Amino acid sequence: MNFKRHISIHLEDWKVSSNRKPLVLRGARQVGKTTLIKEFSKGYKHSILLNLEKFKDVRFFEDYEDIHTIKEALFFEHNISSSEINNTLVFIDEIQESPKAIQLLRYFYEELPDLHVIAAGSLLEFAIQQVKSFPVGRIEYLYLYPLNFSEFLLALNKQQAFDELNQIPVKEFAHKTLINLFNTYVIIGGMPEIVQTYIVNNSISDLPKVYESIWTSYKNDVEKYTSNNTERSVIKHIMDVTHLYVDQRIKFQNFGNSNYRSREVSEAFKNLDAAKVIQLIYPTTNLEVPIMPDIKKSPRLQFLDTGLINHDLKIQADLLALNDLSKAYKGAIIPHIITQEILSLNTISTSKPNFWVREKAQASSEVDLAIQYKDKIIPVEIKSGATGALKSLHEFIERTNHNYAIRMYAGAFKIETHETPKQKKPYKLMNLPYYLGTKLPEYIAYFTKHY
Repeated sequence: MNFKRHISIHLEDWKVSSNRKPLVLRGARQVGKTTLIKEFSKGYKHSILLNLEKFKDVRFFEDYEDIHTIKEALFFEHNISSSEINNTLVFIDEIQESPKAIQLLRYFYEELPDLHVIAAGSLLEFAIQQVKSFPVGRIEYLYLYPLNFSEFLLALNKQQAFDELNQIPVKEFAHKTLINLFNTYVIIGGMPEIVQTYIVNNSISDLPKVYESIWTSYKNDVEKYTSNNTERSVIKHIMDVTHLYVDQRIKFQNFGNSNYRSREVSEAFKNLDAAKVIQLIYPTTNLEVPIMPDIKKSPRLQFLDTGLINHDLKIQADLLALNDLSKAYKGAIIPHIITQEILSLNTISTSKPNFWVREKAQASSEVDLAIQYKDKIIPVEIKSGATGALKSLHEFIERTNHNYAIRMYAGAFKIETHETPKQKKPYKLMNLPYYLGTKLPEYIAYFTKHY
C-alpha cells in the first residue's frame, strides 16, 4: 500500500533541478523511505533498485573503484543503454551497510551528473563515522518521518476531511469529524505499517504485534552501534523505561532510577537522538528572536511516534473511551503528538521546536511551544480549560514585545481578545483544535496578518 507523502513535492523538484546532486533520504527505520522511493521510481523510464544488505547489490561498490565502471556494470546488469542515463534512477537502499558506497556518492555528482541517484538508510550518522572522505557539499538531504495527520487522512481515503483541514480558517461544520479522526490518529500513531494494518483490518486489535516488531528492530539497530557492554546496557535501559517519561523534563544522572552516570546517559541519548528514535527537545528562555535552545537546562523527551508510546504504556484501550485526549496520561499525549506533527514538516532540515521556560526559586513558568515567526516568538499552550488557567502563557505575554498567543485544545477554531491578569496587557488568543498541528505555521501567518 502506497501512501501520499507531502515530501513528494520535494522529490519532484529535485528531479527537474538544473543543479541536481545525489539525494540522501534520511529517517528512522520503517518510516516509509523505501516504499516512497520505489513509488517515485515509477516516473522514470528505467530504475535500478539496490539493497546493500544483499551481497548481489553491495558488490558493485565493493568490487569496483571507478564510478564509471560501477555505472557501466549496473547498466549492463539491468540491460539499459548508456544513452538512457538521463532517464534512469539509481536507488541505493540501506546505504549505511557500505561506508565505501557513501564515500563514492560524491563522484556521481562530479563525474556523472546526468544520472539520477537517491540513497536511503537508517542510522546513517553512525555509518558516516566510518567514511574516510565524506562528500560534503556534493550531496543533498531530505528527511522523512511517520505519517502526520494530513497524510493519515489521505491514507484513510478521507479526501473531504483532508480538503477541509486545508481551509484556513477551518469551517465549523468540519470540526466534529476532524477531531474524531484525529483521536484515532493519536491512538494508533503514524508508522506506515501500523496505519496499513489498521486500514486493512479496521481494528486496533491486530496492532500490538506490529508495534512490538518495530520497537524490537529499533533496539537491535541501535545496539549494533554501541562499542562496549556498558553502552549497550545504558541504551537498553533507556529504551525499556523512557516511555514512562513522555513529555516530561529529565535529568541524565541516574535516569530511570538507574545507577548510570550523567555522561553515560547523555551519550546514549545523543545516539538515540541521532537515530531519530528518541529526540531531546530543549527549552529556550528567549522572548525575542532568535530562539536559542538552552542545552544547560533539562530537556523534554520526544519519541519517533506517539502510537509506540501508547502501546508501551498499554493505554490504547483507555484512550478509546475518552472524548478529550488532553486528559490522557497526565495530559502528556496531546503535546507529544503535536510536537511530532511539527517535526514531520522538517523535510529539508533537522531543526527542532522548543518550549519556553522561566525558572525562578519561588515559581516557574513553562509554555509548551515557542514558535519563531518573522520577528516574533509566538507562545503556544496545549491544553483544555479556561483562558484564566493559562498562567505561563500570561507570564510570556507580559514580558514579550507583541500581543499574540495560541492555545491548542479540543474545541473549535476561534480568535478572542483577552488581557493578562497582572498587568492587564491586552492580547489576541487564537484557539486552534488539536488536529491543526501540521497547519500551525500557516495559521500563525494568518493570525498575525489579519489580527
